[in-house]
Amino acid sequence: MDGVILHSGFDGLKFTLTTDISPSFREELASAKAYAKETMGECLLEFGNITLSVTNKGARGFTAHTGDFGAVWLFQDLEDRIPNNPGITVDFRAFGLATGGLEGAERHFRECMAAFGIPYVETQLRVARADFAVDVLAPWFEPDREALVVPPGTKVTEYTGVAETATIASGSRVVGLSAGAIANRQLAIYDKRTEVMQTNKMGWLTIWNAALAVQGRPSMDLSDRATSQVWRFELRLGSKQLRNRFEMRSWQDVHDIIGDALTDALRRMRYCIPTTDSNRARWPALGLWRQIEDVVSSDLTRNRAGVLPCDVIQANRTAKTRELDAQLTGLFVTRAAISDVSADAFSDFMENHVDALIRQTQEHPVSIEDRLAKAGAKYQLR
Repeated sequence: MDGVILHSGFDGLKFTLTTDISPSFREELASAKAYAKETMGECLLEFGNITLSVTNKGARGFTAHTGDFGAVWLFQDLEDRIPNNPGITVDFRAFGLATGGLEGAERHFRECMAAFGIPYVETQLRVARADFAVDVLAPWFEPDREALVVPPGTKVTEYTGVAETATIASGSRVVGLSAGAIANRQLAIYDKRTEVMQTNKMGWLTIWNAALAVQGRPSMDLSDRATSQVWRFELRLGSKQLRNRFEMRSWQDVHDIIGDALTDALRRMRYCIPTTDSNRARWPALGLWRQIEDVVSSDLTRNRAGVLPCDVIQANRTAKTRELDAQLTGLFVTRAAISDVSADAFSDFMENHVDALIRQTQEHPVSIEDRLAKAGAKYQLR
């Protein structure tokens, strides 16, 4: 049985920047934070058409936001810096991503950085997290831990109450499942209808009803669960995937290969129809899950390069290794020839010559550690 797709798109995106705010901007933030503490509220700062709401939070820095369609901004305090922490963290909000997508988020980021007077270069950016969500109208569906097939060793948590207590209670309605770790790769399936009603974020109902109208379907009434049960399937990627595996750093990297990362995650986690087959890998995917896969594939077609950066790096490393091995062999042949070494004695010559090379390395004025580091920096094959 299939569901009705109500929404798909990015639901979370977080960047960090290894740069600092200017002293003048720091003074404005400090003054606004002091006012926010005094009034137990927020203080608004205007920068052209950008409104920054500064809160009283942030023990050693400044916490602010640019509204429901903007982002949450965390700025390090120049006068009380936390060592080794990025100077700025930008966490884009769900409604802005839902309505403006990646392009809207990038535009908002660049407008804000210019308005705040913060200089930066693209190499200072780091992608810390990316979430992609698909909302499905499926009143008949209820998450089943047994149906979720994930890689060995993946932690799976089943939620049975609105407080999302990680317990499994007999007789309770399952309201969500999560598998994996947020720092790496995680899949979350949860009751989005209940969340919307509890947090009163009815903007989602507007988004869902607009999608239903396009499909010629009647609007939903959230008071009737039998006809308005919406489940969210959310893929979350952390820094281990984004930075380490897919080599994502800048906005351009996200635009180019975030689709590859999310598609790869979908291949590793599946929601299936349990059968008597003891090999869970052979279980057929639930029709609803195939819909999710199709939506992600379709939405992110332009955000895929079709090849993993780590694969490219490995191919380059292999090619360079072969090239250097060929050069080494040629040098040994030449060295043996000028020493009148016969073909029969060539293997012994190579083995015996290793000791001489090691001695030369030890006698070199530059340490082998420094020379290896310099060579590694030159080729960047990692």
